[in-house]
Amino acid sequence: MEIFSLIMLTFIASVVGTITSFGIATVMVPTLAFFYPIGVTLLFTGVIHWFGNLWKMWFFRAGRQVRLALLFGIPGIIASFFGAQLLPFLSDVILSRVLGLFFLLYVIFVNRNKNWQIEANKSTAITGGLLSGFVSGIFGVGGAIRAAFLSAFNLEKEVFVFTAGAIGIFVDSGRILKYKLDGIILTDNLVVALVLAVPASYLGGYVGKRISDKVPQESFRTVITIALFLMAIKYVIWP
Repeated sequence: MEIFSLIMLTFIASVVGTITSFGIATVMVPTLAFFYPIGVTLLFTGVIHWFGNLWKMWFFRAGRQVRLALLFGIPGIIASFFGAQLLPFLSDVILSRVLGLFFLLYVIFVNRNKNWQIEANKSTAITGGLLSGFVSGIFGVGGAIRAAFLSAFNLEKEVFVFTAGAIGIFVDSGRILKYKLDGIILTDNLVVALVLAVPASYLGGYVGKRISDKVPQESFRTVITIALFLMAIKYVIWP
């Protein structure tokens, strides 16, 4: 049942993540953190997220833009590695509360600044890479920050999604390496679930792409935002 539940969660997160541009981790991290230690949650989700970004690049390969991906990605991989260094020094309770506060602030910010946009230049790309990488290393969810900085460049949908996926590959590689170096491991059940969840993430990404142009994104964003708010309250009050 545990393995099946994780596979289904991965599939659903991949579909929703592709359609809404929130990313797989934004759905999976809050959910898995209910049942597993933060370190295990971040490692499991990080691997799935890495493959999810790979599928994203494949499905939207017509929009590849290497230079922008590198401007974001190189600072991102460095920042994610150092962000992940903080993980062993924080207790699950403290980290859960910080994670809840992070989601709470994110929900408030998004709802108060729906049209917020940053100036598009090289400094913006580098800063966005550093911030999203660092936050991803600690919390496993830097996609929202990455999307905010990418939106400043007024990219076409294919370019936006491909670039976000490419940046995610860089960032996830750095943090996964650091999690493993810190001795975070998965149980046998979770390893089996991970192997089976990878193709589920591909299928979810495919389904998400097929329906992304037919379903209003704002409807899905609203659902995710409400879910994040409720989970944030849970983490802050009952870590």
